[in-house]
Amino acid sequence: MITKRTVLFLTAAFLLCWMNGCATNQAGTKADNPVLTATPEKPPQYLIQSGDQLHIKFFYNPELNEAVTVRPDGGISLQLVDEVQAAGLTPAQLDDFLTDRYSKELKKPAITVIVGSFASQRVYVGGEVSRQGLVELTGGMTALQAVISAGGFKETADPEAAIIIRKGPDNLPVPVRVNLKSALSGGGPDAAVQLRPYDVVYIPKTWIAEANKFVNQYIEELLLYRGISLGFTYQVNKFNQGP
Repeated sequence: MITKRTVLFLTAAFLLCWMNGCATNQAGTKADNPVLTATPEKPPQYLIQSGDQLHIKFFYNPELNEAVTVRPDGGISLQLVDEVQAAGLTPAQLDDFLTDRYSKELKKPAITVIVGSFASQRVYVGGEVSRQGLVELTGGMTALQAVISAGGFKETADPEAAIIIRKGPDNLPVPVRVNLKSALSGGGPDAAVQLRPYDVVYIPKTWIAEANKFVNQYIEELLLYRGISLGFTYQVNKFNQGP
């Protein structure tokens, strides 16, 4: 006959083995995960986007100077050349394009494109942060600064395993791992990794938090064990308590 004590003992043994396996798998995941590792890089060239205000300056023909706002479809309307697609180009590329277009209308076009004001740029911060959602992207913002703007880490967060998901070639998502625990102390290359518009910063749970969630959902909430304490205690926030 299987007694309640026997059931509790077997459950406890299973949980200990499962959590030890999680610790091993977590270490293996960090070593074998194909997610890219962040490296310091130069900020990418700015691409004009919808909502930007552009100042088009003509050195020899100031009567053609214009201030235009890039429409939602990415286009702008200019004198003499009509419709021009501006979104997706750098200011220098648009400058070259307009110089070529206006060379058919003017003898000596000398054009400068200036971005007068920028459209609102944001990143999304999700996972184990106090306030998930969009965060206004400011110049030079790092992943850690974005997390702070989202209210900081939850106690269940694993800053070492943070991931930045950004748009890659062919608009496919590219995950980049960043260690925000080292960034908190001001060390490591991850502290200097800057965000780009529309990046997603995701903070996962610690494996201990996942174990605690497993116990709550699949053991303690089952009718068989309702009202019965298994006698376990969990160190949910291993990060804040230090080594």
